[in-house]
Parts: sequence; structure tokens; C-alpha cells
Amino acid sequence: MQINEAIWSVSALNFEIKTMLEKGIGSIWIEGEISNLAKPASGHWYFSIKDERAQIRAAMFKNRNGRVAFQPENGQQILVRAQVTLYEARGDFQIIVDHMEEAGVGRLMQQYEALKKKLAAEGLFAEKHKNKVPAQAHHIGVITSASGAAIRDVLSVIERRSPASEVTVYPTVVQGEQASPKIVQAIEAANRHALCDVLLLVRGGGSLEDLWCFNDESVAHAIFDSKIPVVTGIGHEIDFTIADFVADIRAPTPSVAAETVTMDQFEIMTQLDILSARLLRQMQALLQVKADLLHKTEARVLRFHPTRSLDNLKQRLQFASSRLNSIQLNQLQKSKSQFQLALEQIKHHSPEYSISILIRQLTALNHQLILSIHNRLEDSRHQFTLQARSLDNLSPLKTLSRGYATISKNNQIISSIKQLKQRDEVDIRLQDGECKAQVL
Repeated sequence: MQINEAIWSVSALNFEIKTMLEKGIGSIWIEGEISNLAKPASGHWYFSIKDERAQIRAAMFKNRNGRVAFQPENGQQILVRAQVTLYEARGDFQIIVDHMEEAGVGRLMQQYEALKKKLAAEGLFAEKHKNKVPAQAHHIGVITSASGAAIRDVLSVIERRSPASEVTVYPTVVQGEQASPKIVQAIEAANRHALCDVLLLVRGGGSLEDLWCFNDESVAHAIFDSKIPVVTGIGHEIDFTIADFVADIRAPTPSVAAETVTMDQFEIMTQLDILSARLLRQMQALLQVKADLLHKTEARVLRFHPTRSLDNLKQRLQFASSRLNSIQLNQLQKSKSQFQLALEQIKHHSPEYSISILIRQLTALNHQLILSIHNRLEDSRHQFTLQARSLDNLSPLKTLSRGYATISKNNQIISSIKQLKQRDEVDIRLQDGECKAQVL
């Protein structure tokens, strides 16, 4: 069935229209005049926004209208950001407002958003460029109106929390066309003097127009270029300016800005007590560690004391001396044995020793030779006697003594007649002499 052919209930139709409005249009900005303003006990606001040709019902609930910086009235021109919707129960077309400001502020907000976007793109809001703000500043520079409530609040907080801190005030106007250049001059002067640890750029509350000088680009660049950390405390907690985004720290009010850079003297004393107790504990722990280390060192010193070391060295020396004596005795005994062995070897190989041995051997051999010669002589004598006796028995002389004779020729005994020839001369030997004869 086509949608225009379907049969709708009233609630379904209202719900469908509400959904189409919220999803199709969503949140928009609307400028117009307030009429029929009602503020019941519930805290919600109900009113109409109209122009010369039409009007629309509007509601702003309690959780949102508490942030509005002014009291709206009938006939007042306003600029709202709202969600287009439909009240289903009655089928009334309406808007739900979540932000409201006075008419004319809208153009300023557009300029504000455009400048904020530009400076963010240039990196002026980046955390990496922000200076470190001291927790306890010794010299504080205050840039604000000399006659405003903000300076009194700041000085009161500093006097109460940190009376020892020095304060230098750089007075300037903080509202109107001349405010922006004056603020820039004050920031630059403070940087030239270089006396302060931190600068407080502060102002009391006011409308967007009143605070507009803090949305100036030149002020933003002056804060960014400042070598001294800058803390802003501008307006009320709900107020945000370009200066707040560029500043190193943004405080919601001037008093809080002064508290940010000072520490309460009682808080300091408490902190000092805490630190003192912590320091005492750390010192006691450190002393205990050092005492333990001292005891260990003392034990090591006693263990390695010169007397103990000398005793140990003495014992080692005695042991080494005893061992050396033992080694020397063993070595001496070994050397002595080797010497005796070498001496014996030398004696055995000495010519004198060999000569003495040879002499003894020669003497023995000589003795044996003499004995042998003597024995041989005795034997020879005995043999000679026997031979002589035999020879004597066989001797021709012995035969000659019995009347026989020997005949020799040319000293050769003639034993056969065949040895002789006629007229040979021969020698005839008799017992008592010799004579010659001729063979006939």
C-alpha cells in the first residue's frame, strides 16, 4: 500500500512528523523577538519567538536555561540554537532551545568561532607551545583595570595565601575599543621588564560585548609570544575567550587565577610538615642503610685488617717456609743422590779408576803370570829333568861313555854308509874328545 493510501493514527502521524523534523532539519540558529514568556515553578521556560510575519513556540528546560548570562524579557531580541521538533501530545510544532544569547551577539559569535578556528589552525592553542606555570610564584604581574573588582580580589588572595610574594600591577583598560592595544602593551612591557615569574590577565564578569577585547587576534598573539607564563581569569566560569585558549592556564575567575600561582601559607606549612616527615623517614632509612653499610664495612675491615692480614700472611709464610725447606731438603737429597750416582759414574769412567782397576788386573795378571811362569818353569824344569834324564839315557854321549862314537859330516850325523863317499872327511866324536878321519 502506498503511504498516501495508508490509514494513520494521530499519534503515529505526529511521531512520523516529529522524526522527520528532527532528522531532516536538526539543530539550527534562529533570531527573533521573545513573546509570551512564562517561567513556572518547574524552572523551565516557555515562550514564543516571532518576527514581523510569523512565530514559533519554544521551550528551554531548566538544565539549559541556568547557563544563560542574562534575564530574558518579552520584546527582547534574542539568538537561540534549537532543535526543531513536534510536541506529539498536542501536535504543536515547536523548538527546544539549548543556547540563548542577546541578538547582535550572534555576529560576534560568528567572528569568535572564525578567529578561534584560524588560530587553532596556526597552532596557538597547542599544548606543546604552552609555558610551565610555577605553583608558587615569587613575583606576580597582574594585568587588569586598576579600579576594577578583579584587582582587589587578586591582591586579597595573594595577601592571604602568599604574603611574601611580590606583585607588580600593569594597569590597563579591559573594555572598549582601546582595551586590546592596551592589553598588548601591558604584556609586552612585562616581558621587557622581565621581573615577574607569571602574568595574571584578569577581568570581572560581563557580557560578550564587554569581554570582546579578549577575543582580539593581537591579544592572542601577544599572549602566545610572551616569554613569561600567562594565566587568564576572565569573567565567570561559563565565559570562554580566545585569550583563555592561548593562555598557558585558564582559570574560571580572577580569584582562582591568583590561587593557581600561589600556595596557601597554611598549605605550605602543612606541605612542609609532610615533606619534613617524609625527609625524616628518608633520612632515617638512609641512616639505617648507611649504618648497615658501616657494619658490613667494619666487618670487612676487621676481616681484612692489617693484623689479621699479617697473621694470615705469617701463617702462609710459615707454611711456605716449611714447604720450601721440605722441597729444598728433598731437592738436596735428590741432588745428593744424583751427585753420588754421578760421582760413582765418574769414578767408573775415570781414567784413574780405570787405571787402578787395570793396575789391579795387571798385578793380578802379573801374579798369575809369575805364578804361571813359575809353574811352567817348574813343569818345564820337571819336564826338562825328565827329558834330560831321558835324553841322558838316550844321549850319544851316554852311548859314547859305553865305548861308542858318532860320525858327522858337515855337522850332520851319519847314520848310513850311503851318506859317505870315498875320501869324505868326517868328524868322529868320542867320549873324551873328537878327531877327524877320511873315508878310504
